[in-house]
Amino acid sequence: MRAVVAISALFLGAEAVNLRAPAIVNATSVEHVLLAAKSAGGAAPCACEVMSTTWKPCTRTVPKCVFIDLGAADGNTFNHFTSGGYGPLANCQSNQWSAVLVEANPRFNAPLGGVGKLHANVNVMSSTAAYMCEGKTSFFLDTVNTEKNFWGSSMSNNHPDVQKSGQTKVTVPTMNLNRILIEQTIPGDWVMVKMDIEGSEFDVLPCVAQSSSASLIDRLYLEQHSPSWGMVGTTPAQMEDAKSKLRQRGVDIPDYFSQTL
Repeated sequence: MRAVVAISALFLGAEAVNLRAPAIVNATSVEHVLLAAKSAGGAAPCACEVMSTTWKPCTRTVPKCVFIDLGAADGNTFNHFTSGGYGPLANCQSNQWSAVLVEANPRFNAPLGGVGKLHANVNVMSSTAAYMCEGKTSFFLDTVNTEKNFWGSSMSNNHPDVQKSGQTKVTVPTMNLNRILIEQTIPGDWVMVKMDIEGSEFDVLPCVAQSSSASLIDRLYLEQHSPSWGMVGTTPAQMEDAKSKLRQRGVDIPDYFSQTL
């Protein structure tokens, strides 16, 4: 059992403000989902990597809260975290916290850069897509949802907002969530992962479920989208199996829709 049970209890009742409706597809068959995923016309930029000898495990000895924000946008969810929206930061072990903000859309480079300048304990990974391995990928930009913080940007060109935006794309590096967990957290930390990555969760979570890094996560705030937006054809049943494995490793996965405005 992790040494953060008390912290878990303190953060469990924290309110997550849900401003976005779910985009989960009600697939009628596994074949339908796989066909939809294949029709995206893209391929995963790299394969699941659960561990690497090149990674440097975190040697920190003092535990703290660690907030890993995948799909950080302009820092809005990070602001929710620092304002106590996920629980009072005063409850963190040793009264310390840090954050990792990962965002692929270059539109948010400037605001996230500002967050990094204000907080020495925040690691900003701008123009970087959260994924299950490291490589380079096409990232398609939502250019139409101006009032919703361009929330439909995705690695999948099958995303409806991407299609409405003319499949405008940039090339960005990918960062492995497993590596972030191994290199920036320790077992005594209280680790919160917020994942709002427009379909790539169907690639990332099954990979994390196979890794020893899974046990480092205490809470996963997951916004789950259409399985057809994944790159490797993960079915809804396979996704549920991955989440079941994560829960068996001690990961709490509450119902959640991320703040995007």
